[in-house]
Amino acid sequence: MFIFLSKLLPLFAYPLGLACVLLFFALLAGRKSKTGMVLVILALLILWLSSTTGFSTLLARSLEWRFTPQDKIPASDAIVLVGGGTEPAASPRPSVEINSAGDRVLYAARLYREGKAPTILLSGGEISWLNEGASTPAEDMAELLSFMGVPAEAMLVETESRNTYENALFAHEMLEEMGLDRIILVTSAMHMPRASAAFEKQGFEVLPAPVDYSVTENESAEEPKGALVSKILDIIPTASSLALTTNAIKEYIGLLVYRLQGWL
Repeated sequence: MFIFLSKLLPLFAYPLGLACVLLFFALLAGRKSKTGMVLVILALLILWLSSTTGFSTLLARSLEWRFTPQDKIPASDAIVLVGGGTEPAASPRPSVEINSAGDRVLYAARLYREGKAPTILLSGGEISWLNEGASTPAEDMAELLSFMGVPAEAMLVETESRNTYENALFAHEMLEEMGLDRIILVTSAMHMPRASAAFEKQGFEVLPAPVDYSVTENESAEEPKGALVSKILDIIPTASSLALTTNAIKEYIGLLVYRLQGWL
C-alpha cells in the first residue's frame, strides 16, 4: 500500500496535477465566484512558472550541483548501479533500450572497464502494476552491460527493490555477506542527494558518481550579448521545462518523505 500511495499521491503535488485540482475546484465554485477566479489564476501561475526555463533550471541545479563528478574516482569494493535508465523489450521495441537516464548504464560500464571495482551490483525490481515488460530493470541493465562486454560473473543482479530505500537495503544485504562496504554509487545527478543518503544510512561508504545532468555550466552562465533574448526565452513556457520542474519536485518530496520515515 505504501508503494502505491507513494506513486499516486505526489501526482497531485506536481505542477500539472496541482493545477488540474485547482481548476476542478474552480469549476465547483462557479464561473462568477471570486474564489473560482482566484483558483483559476493560481492554477495558471503554477503552470506558467513551472514551465519556464529560468525556474526549472534553478530548481534542478539546486539538486544536481550538490554532487559533481570527481576527476579521479578511487578504486572501491563494488559499483552499485541504480535502475531507472532502461526501458524493457516490450513490443514493438526489438530489445531493451535506454531512456534519458541511460547514462547511468554507460558510466557504470566505463567505470568497470577502467578497473574501479571488480563487481557491479545492479539494483532494480519491478512494481507489478507499473511494469510493461517481462523483465526487471536490473535484468535489463545486465543485458545491456553484457552487450558492452561486462562479464556475467562480474554482475550481481538484485531484482526485488521497488524504490530507492529498498535499493539501498537489499544492496546492503547482498554486499554485506561478501564483506563489501565501500561502493561507487552510479545514478542520475538529480537523484544522487536522496540515493547517497539512503545508502550511507545502510552503512555504506559511498563514493558518488553522478551522471545525467540536466543543467550544465553553459546553461547557467550569463551571456551579456544575448542577455535580453535569453531572459525573454526564460519566461516562455515549454513542456521540457515543466517536465524538469516536475522531476525536481519529485526528488524534494522524496527527500522529505524519506527523512520522515527515518530512511536518511
